[in-house]
Amino acid sequence: MTTLKDFMISRVRVKLMKLFFQDPQEMYYVRQMTRKIKEEINAVRRELDRMLDYGLLKSEERGNRLYYRLNSRYLYFQELQQMVAKSTGLGKRIRRARRKLGSLSFVMFSGKFIKNVDVNPEEVDVLVVGEVVLPELEKLIKTEQKKLGREINYAVFNDNEFEFRKTRRDPFIMDILYGSRVMIVGSEVDFVKREIPGLK
Repeated sequence: MTTLKDFMISRVRVKLMKLFFQDPQEMYYVRQMTRKIKEEINAVRRELDRMLDYGLLKSEERGNRLYYRLNSRYLYFQELQQMVAKSTGLGKRIRRARRKLGSLSFVMFSGKFIKNVDVNPEEVDVLVVGEVVLPELEKLIKTEQKKLGREINYAVFNDNEFEFRKTRRDPFIMDILYGSRVMIVGSEVDFVKREIPGLK
């Protein structure tokens, strides 16, 4: 049974959640996790048991090792994914540097980017809307690219251009609006809403 108690979490569980959600397809065994998050093995085992118990993780044996992975059917999987995306990595850095980055209306990460799945060259990992200080944004993107070991496809629009493209049902913007995403900055409702020209 999933309850709010599942979210009263320890430091070790926070580290484990960050580890699992940074690459949701990945599987880990206990000693591998202890090395990656630099915590004692007993504490890691205790938290893994709890996460298994309430259904966030699944386990399976391979050879002589027990591997753990995220259970994407867990009731609050998407909410946790969003929380981790906003509070770690590029999401955290964008939110911290928000003033330096200009006046941001929306920052969106695509579902594939959150899941660490490669995108096609035409697809966007990150969309930023507002009056953006491009050199500051580029610095953050380059740092994350080094960390990920791959290029990040990102697009930047000012508010007027974004709204204009939405009302004209621009194919590039429609693909983004119909795709899965996590909002890092701004409201999901306002992001997808299209204003009808001439009406307030």
